[in-house]
Amino acid sequence: MEREILENLLLSKYFKIDANKEKVFKIIPELKAEDGFDQKHPHHCFNVWDHTMEALKRSKPDLQIRIALLLHDIGKPYSYQEDGDIRHFRGHPQKSAEISKQILQRLGYSDKEVEDLCYLINNHNTLIDINKVNENNLELTKKLLYIQYCDAYAHHPEHIEERIERLDRVLGKLEKQGVLQ
Repeated sequence: MEREILENLLLSKYFKIDANKEKVFKIIPELKAEDGFDQKHPHHCFNVWDHTMEALKRSKPDLQIRIALLLHDIGKPYSYQEDGDIRHFRGHPQKSAEISKQILQRLGYSDKEVEDLCYLINNHNTLIDINKVNENNLELTKKLLYIQYCDAYAHHPEHIEERIERLDRVLGKLEKQGVLQ
């Protein structure tokens, strides 16, 4: 039941998950820690929840992509390090995947669905190694690249261009190799 409600919210024609924040928090209470959590980092202009909403707003209505984006930074409030006035989030992708695995299992996702979603979450911040892309992981790699673009556009405007340029280089190499059409 909760899974169905969440999926309907994520795939709604009038996608406004932020307007349904309390419903989402009831299904995934672990997300509450993101709400208002200041990232205190020059690459971010939003708190963690608002950053997540910005990334989601840019996504196409693909359930796997939207679940991964919803959960990609869930580990940030539990994995930050203070460095003066700046916070760093070393290890947050792994922490996010760890927390997400428990959530996804609780919601009844299959082992394969959990594995793929946790892969996307764990790697959302890692530049794709084009030498490791093959026919077995191509679809997941396409989704990962898309997630990385959505995430990049949700960063501080002063840092978006450099992130997009990096992703464009990966995309260009994949296209040049004929991996992406």
